[in-house]
This record gives sequence, C-alpha cells and structure tokens, in this order.
Amino acid sequence: MEHHTLFYRFGVALFIGLLVGLQREFSYDEEDKSSKKTFAGIRTFTLMGLLGSTAAFLADLFGSPWIFVGIIVAFGLLIAVSYFVSARRGEMGLTTEISAILIVLIGALAFWDEMAAATALGVVMVALLSLKKELHRFVERINREDVLATLKFAIITAIILPVLPDQSFWPAPFDVLNPYKIWLMVVLISGISFLGYMLVKAVGSNRGVGLTGLLGGLVSSTAVTLSFSQRSQKDERLAKPFALAITIAWTVMFIRVLIVVGALSRPLLGAVWLPILAAGLAGLAYGVYLYFAPRHDDDGSVSVSNPFELGPAITFGLLYGVILLISRAAQLYFGDTGVYISSILSGLADVDAITLSMAELSNTGALELTTAARAIVLATMSNTVVKGSIVLTGGSPALRRAFLPGFILILITGVSLAFVL
Repeated sequence: MEHHTLFYRFGVALFIGLLVGLQREFSYDEEDKSSKKTFAGIRTFTLMGLLGSTAAFLADLFGSPWIFVGIIVAFGLLIAVSYFVSARRGEMGLTTEISAILIVLIGALAFWDEMAAATALGVVMVALLSLKKELHRFVERINREDVLATLKFAIITAIILPVLPDQSFWPAPFDVLNPYKIWLMVVLISGISFLGYMLVKAVGSNRGVGLTGLLGGLVSSTAVTLSFSQRSQKDERLAKPFALAITIAWTVMFIRVLIVVGALSRPLLGAVWLPILAAGLAGLAYGVYLYFAPRHDDDGSVSVSNPFELGPAITFGLLYGVILLISRAAQLYFGDTGVYISSILSGLADVDAITLSMAELSNTGALELTTAARAIVLATMSNTVVKGSIVLTGGSPALRRAFLPGFILILITGVSLAFVL
C-alpha cells in the first residue's frame, strides 16, 4: 500500500475520533471537568480512532485477523474495567464506553477503505451524542399510543408490504388495482404524516402559530384549519395569528403534493408544478402579509393526534383503490371530462388519494400528463374550498375577515393556471 493512501486512511480515522472526542469533552458539565472524572476526552478518542486503524493495519500486515481480534478484546477489557470503576462511583451510564468501542471499529473501517460507512457512522454518532437533551425531551412528550403507532407503521412497511403481489389480476378498468402499489402509497402517505407528527412532538405544539401551521400541515392541514377556526370563537383578537397558521398549513399542503408527485412521476411533476407552486406562493405571500401585520401574540398550540392507526391506513388504501378505479373508468367511458369531475369530487374528501391515482395512471400511460396534472390541480382546489368552508362557517367574524382575501387569492391563482396547462 502506498504511503499517501495509508496516511489518508489513518487521517480519516484520526479526524472522526477527534470530532467525537470534541463532542464528548464539550458535553461534560463544569463539575465533571473540575473533578477530572471523565472517562475520555478529545485526546483519548482521537487515539482510539488511531488504535482501530492500527489494529486493522497490523492484522493486514501480518496476514492474521487474530491480531485485530486480540487488540479489540484487550481494549474491551479496559472498557470493562473503566465501567466497573464508574459504576462503583454511582455513574451507571454506558454512552461514553459504547462510543469508545464504536470509534475503534470506525477507525478499522477507515483503514479498510470503507469510507462511506465510517463517515456515516461517525456523523450519526456525533449527532446522537449532541442531541441528548432534545431526545430526552422528545421521549417525555410521547406516550404509549405513540409507541404502538410506530410499531404498527413498522409492521405495514417491513412485513405487509413485501408479501403483497406486485401485479394486477383483472381486465380494464380493474387493471389499475395492484395490491403492492396500493399499499406502497399507504406507506408513503402514512410516512409523511407520521414524520410531521413526530416533528410536532419533537419541538412541541406551542412554539408559535407559524411553526404550528408548518408542522401541522405535514400531518393534516384540515386538522389545523378546524382547530384554529374553533379557537377563534373564544378570542377574536387572535384572528390574524390563526389565519396565519391556517394559511401556512395550506401552503405546506401544496408543497406536499409536489413532493408526492415528484417522488412518483418526474414527467407529471413537470406538468403540474406551475399551478400548484403558484397557488402555494400565493398562500405564502399572504402569510407574509399576515406575519408582519399588527397582531396579538399566542402560544399557537394545537392538538394534533397521532396520524397513524391501522384502521385509517386501511381506509385510505381502500379509498385510494376506489378513486384509482373510478378515475380509470371515468377516463375510459367519459374521457377527460369524467376524470375532472371525479377529481373534484375526490378532492372534497382527500387530496393524497387522487394525487397518487393520477400519478399512477399517467405512469402507466392510461392518462395524458396534461389531463392528470389538471385533475390534481382541480382536486387541490376542491379540497381548499372544503377547508375554506370550515373557516367561513366555523370561524369567528374576525377570522373570516383576515382569512378571506388569502383564500380567494389561492383559489383564483390555482384555478386560472389549471386551464392554461
């Protein structure tokens, strides 16, 4: 092995050890620093990274893996002794000890030229060590139902999805009913909503109306709309902050549609991005106006329940399959007009299902890109009308006055651009 290659690999191990050691030493509180009871700091972790590379180098040099095993075992014994001493002092944590073992193994990976794995492990390791307080706060905010919902999501993703057949069994229009693809869409939408919910849990639901609208829009823009509309009845002075949260949640909904379409069909994204993005920017522009307008402060908290349960997931899968079938039949028997009508009606209940349906039909060639794009825009505008009706019927007069101009602006922008595709 050439010297510059050898130095490069040892250098990567040294740098990762240095980075982790820097984080560990920085994380020690003032009492630990003054008492000098720290297990390992920046110098020790740097040496551990070099130890891993050296062990791998010696094993490669002498052609015996037992040299590497022997060094790792000896190091493990030192870690065990250190933990025993710490435990006798009442310090029961294993984080630093496990980090020490992992950094040695990362050093070995760096020598074996597994740079991607070594770097990724090092970055993840530093992130987990640095986010200690945030992770603990996150755990305090979740409950048993959240844990069970996470397990259910793992079940539908890792167990149910792989065993479903990836093919259709019936003639047109039933040829669009592919069990695997239908359930894959359930996983996709559930995953986006679940991510948004976990972000709300991580940062809290009382960080201001803007952030609440942003994160709540990932979970359900309808839930945000309904929540703040109801709250506006109790205090009309907060009409503009509530209108801001609702507008931001709607803007996130438009961005979410673009993300879903882009993940499934790049050609369709190229056809649909202009009206959807324009409607989102219209909402964003009005949100900026509301943000700088004189308003009262509020904690912005909103109750957002865990979006993932098996029942709603199955219901969404059935809804998606039905809309997919109806859209395919409408296109076969009534042409583009039938697709537009079915999209408007579907959008009254759910945007995700019709968006996924149009993406699937355009991917298979059953629907032209322009027709699919226009149908998605009409569905989003239909859903926007439903949510706007919630505000106009359930919100306070002050909220309606603050909200109505942005509502009209979004509708006019989206609908007008839908027919120039």
